[in-house]
Amino acid sequence: MEITLSGMWMAILVGIVPLIGWAMWWWNYFRYALPVTFRCSGDGTKLPLGHMGIPFYGEMLHFLWYFKFVNRPDDYINHKRNKYGGGEGLYKTHLFGSPSIIACSPSANKFILQSEDKFSTGWPAAEIIGRNSILSLQGSSHARIRSLTVKTINQPDTLRRIAIMVQPRIIAALQQWSKQGRVVAFHEAKKVTFENIGKYFCGFEPGPHLDTLDELFAGMIKGVRSQPLNIPGTSYHYALQCRKKVMAIFTKEINKRRVEGDAARAEYDLLDQLLHLKDEEGMELQDGEVLDNIVGLIIAGYESTSLSIMWALYYLAKFPNVLEKLREEHMIVTRNGDFITRDDILKLQYTNKVVEETIRLANVSAFVFRKAKRDVEFKGYKIPKGWKVICWLRYLHTDPKNFEDPLCFNPDRWNGPPKPGTFLAFGGGPRICPGNMLARLQVAIFIHHLVIGYRWELVNNNAGMTYLPHPRPVDGVEINISRM
Repeated sequence: MEITLSGMWMAILVGIVPLIGWAMWWWNYFRYALPVTFRCSGDGTKLPLGHMGIPFYGEMLHFLWYFKFVNRPDDYINHKRNKYGGGEGLYKTHLFGSPSIIACSPSANKFILQSEDKFSTGWPAAEIIGRNSILSLQGSSHARIRSLTVKTINQPDTLRRIAIMVQPRIIAALQQWSKQGRVVAFHEAKKVTFENIGKYFCGFEPGPHLDTLDELFAGMIKGVRSQPLNIPGTSYHYALQCRKKVMAIFTKEINKRRVEGDAARAEYDLLDQLLHLKDEEGMELQDGEVLDNIVGLIIAGYESTSLSIMWALYYLAKFPNVLEKLREEHMIVTRNGDFITRDDILKLQYTNKVVEETIRLANVSAFVFRKAKRDVEFKGYKIPKGWKVICWLRYLHTDPKNFEDPLCFNPDRWNGPPKPGTFLAFGGGPRICPGNMLARLQVAIFIHHLVIGYRWELVNNNAGMTYLPHPRPVDGVEINISRM
């Protein structure tokens, strides 16, 4: 009897385990894709090909395999293209807790990013960035905040002032690096970038207070592109805890400014601008709106600039011929004084090519998120209402069809404009990053002071790469640096 019962249980297990595996493999398809397929049957459209992954996690394990374990992020899209074909650059999947459509062709990304009437922002980490942030707002609310932001950080006169303001800290940082002799560029670039952002955005001076904010924002950034799982021990949960502390610090600063009044401050920063912004009816922003926007703008400016500076150090050490051409160009500018102006930078043609190439290869924003407001058709394919749309910008920058030998650092490729829709490092359409010129300016200024006064070399010339939350060498670009 015992043998018979054991055999029976074994038979049950042998039958049930494959059934459970089959159900998990197809669960997301039956839950999300099949209803859309029936809906498409009458209008001649179809869902893009692809796999929906397992329940809840979808294809996150597949995503992490390429981005974290084998460190070949570009193979993630290549795998889909090889398995499912072109499909106008659209693939269905389930990532970051949501059924999603991946878009990786120039035409698909252009269509999505320029169709504000069809797609809203779809950040999976909106709770970290802020529901009232310029990164999350829609329609007239977004236009109002964006208008202020562009005037505050991206207009020519503003950029001229910022160019002068940021240089003392950049010069001081490079001097300190050379005294230390060996530094990790990633960490040091973050410090100087955050000090400048802290000063111009919020009027904060370097010190323990700013150091605390730096650590908290670093924790928030780690959670922005993580699985939105609010469980202790996850990056997302830690990011939310960091956000609470950041909000408390800025709430205290806002209350302090309201008590002291404008006359107590010598300079008018971005936080002041937000506090005084009024809508068409003369109503000022609520504190929650101010807080979300200052936090969102710091996150956007902090990561893009510091990582681009790190990559500039990396590539210029790897390509001495590029460095030599830069030095020749910048030695002429030094005759005008210690500081370089924004107008000087506009004339430095080769430098601007180096900045563009650095930003292209840095791929700080590997992808951006949108969400379909309704069923949308694109070239015979259905993008279902409520699904996330992931515009895979990294693939545009690393596709040989768009850039010859795409992983090679070659500033001369910018002798002419790129193919339309292939360079979207700052996004595209009406939601293109409002600080894109500010980021370029800071990288160019850093390059100027670096190449005219310092020599450096990589400590680990063949360091491996890591790609989450952003691409960088595993050693953070450790360098030996000295004065020339």
